[in-house]
Order: sequence, then structure tokens, then C-alpha cells
Amino acid sequence: MNATEPLNISFRRDYSLIGESSKRAVETGLASAEWYHTDVPRAAMKELMQRKDGPAIRDTLIWIALILGSAAGGIWFWGTWWCVPFFFVYGVLYGSSSDSRWHECSHGTAFKTGWMNDVVYEIASFMVMRNSTAWKWSHARHHTDTIIVGRDAEIAVMRPPDLLKAALLFTGALDFRYGFTTLLRQAFGKVSAEEKNYIPESEWPKVITVARWHILIYAIAVGAALYMRSWLPLVLIGGPRIYGSWHMYITGLLQHIGLADNVVDHRLNSRTVLINPVSRWIYWNMNYHVEHHMFPMVPYHALPRLHELIKYDLPQPNSSMCQAYKEVWPVLLRQLRYEDFYLKRELPPMARPYRAEFHNISAPAE
Repeated sequence: MNATEPLNISFRRDYSLIGESSKRAVETGLASAEWYHTDVPRAAMKELMQRKDGPAIRDTLIWIALILGSAAGGIWFWGTWWCVPFFFVYGVLYGSSSDSRWHECSHGTAFKTGWMNDVVYEIASFMVMRNSTAWKWSHARHHTDTIIVGRDAEIAVMRPPDLLKAALLFTGALDFRYGFTTLLRQAFGKVSAEEKNYIPESEWPKVITVARWHILIYAIAVGAALYMRSWLPLVLIGGPRIYGSWHMYITGLLQHIGLADNVVDHRLNSRTVLINPVSRWIYWNMNYHVEHHMFPMVPYHALPRLHELIKYDLPQPNSSMCQAYKEVWPVLLRQLRYEDFYLKRELPPMARPYRAEFHNISAPAE
């Protein structure tokens, strides 16, 4: 694997969805462009895309049982140190595994039965403190314009990287702050200009209604805490978004960090990492992230099979999360001085060449 040297021409990245980079992406055809896909036989893809209720029902029942069990243990031992391991488990299940459930159900692929996707999606959206309507459209844009500057609203680490902000993400505090204040703004009837860029006008009232329901539940939790004179209600509702989201960021930041932006080949801007079975269950196989972006309609339980089928055309996956972060860190340090610098992995001998003709389309610096 190797990393690209900075270009001779400097570009200024404007991450606003209504700024110059956004306009330029539309003008040049980078927005809503045709993406590279590895060739997969039609019969094999049809089989991989087959939706099933069984795997998701099994995993969801286990998820709910573990959440209720760990919550019950935490409540039983509340006031003693014995509650800590129970809330540790509860926090990760609430604050981290809800992210992958939110994500897969937003695609409608976790369950074959539609209402099951919808129910889990709404519950997980609340747990991860995201407006279910707004984020469904945000994530659709993320897949249409993945890591396209000025188009993708879900770029976690921008260039040049803010390393302090990136570090604080692991605490959940920043995301809690921005997520909660966004819900408050929406609950007061305000849809931002950037949100209007990707949410259809017909959906704006629904965005406001969803936010008001979320805020109402949080208000009840705060009221219960005040009435009981105890932190317990907030440790159970809302609080896990802070103390339990660390696993979500350890896994999630690796999806795109340090890789190329403004390209139309997911092998350049997405990363697959081999991780342990427990983290894979929490993460619902989203560690196969190149595969997911290339074929987003393949359910989470089929991603390992998809990986085996197309790995001849993909960069070698990172062998572990530790190895991935060891690879990313020097890239981030280099980007502090040269924001065009990025990691570019070598492809296997049988792979088709990268499709990178759109790289670094952005507004030129003055």
C-alpha cells in the first residue's frame, strides 16, 4: 500500500452543502455520478440480495434481551460499584449497536418484512439521537455522493483534520451536543438550509414531528430524574449516547478516514477491516465497508459472502482495527500540512484499475 503525494495545485475544501464545493460538484458531474462496481454474476448477486427475516429477528431478539438484562442488572445494583459492568454492556448496546441497527434498517435490508425494518429503525434512531426522517435522507445522499466534498453530510473527519475534535468523538460528548441541539432546533420548527439541500420539502413537517417526539421523551426522562432525585433515568435514557458510543466511533471512523475524497470508486474512499466476532455482531458486519458501499442492497448477513466473491478486485483489507489506526495516524498528521494527501492502497494483480478521474474537484484557493 502507498500514499499519494500532495498535488502541485492547492484546493480549498468547502464542506458546506450549499457552498462553492457543492456547486462545483454539480457543475462538473461529480454529484450523482456513476460509480465503479466490481462485476458480479447476475445469479450470484440475486442470491446475495435476498432479504430474510430470520437472521435479523434472531439478532434483534438477542439485542433486546441483552439490553433489558443489562439494564435490569444496572438498576438492581444501582448505588454500588456492581452496577458498572452492567451499564458498561448496556451503554455499548444502546449507544453503539443502535448505530448499526439504525444504519441497516435505513436501507430496508435487515428484515424482509417492511414494518420490522421501520420499527427497529425508529427505535435505533432515537437511541443514537438522530432524527429518523432527516437521517434517512442524509444517508441516501451519503451513498449517492460518498465523501464528495460539499455533497456528503456524513463526512466525520474533514481536511485538514481537527485531531482534537476527532479524539473527542470517542467520548460521545460532541455528537451528543450537536445531535441534541439539532433535535431541539427541529422541534421548534426550523429545518436548516443544509438539511433542505437533501430533504424533500414534503418531508419537512415529518422532520419537525419526529424531533418533537424525541424531545418529549427526553423531557420525561429529565422530569423523572428530578422527581426521583436520581441520575438513573438519564443513565438509562440519553446518557448512553455519551458513555456507550465509543465502540461506534472506534469502528465507524475507519470507514473512510484518511482515504480519497472526490472520487467515484469506493475502493479509493472506503475501507474494509477484519474485526473480532463480538465487534462484528455489534457492528452488524459494516466492517465490510467497501463491499457495502459498492452494493448497498446486500443485507448485512450476506456481506462476508460478498467479500469472498469480490475480494480479488479490492485492496487487501486491514487485518485489525489496531493495524488500521496504525496505518491512518501518519496520514492524518501529513494532512495537517497537505490536505490533498491521502492513503491509496495497491490493488491485487487481477483487479481492474482504480477509477479516479474526478479526484480533487473542488473550489481552487485564491
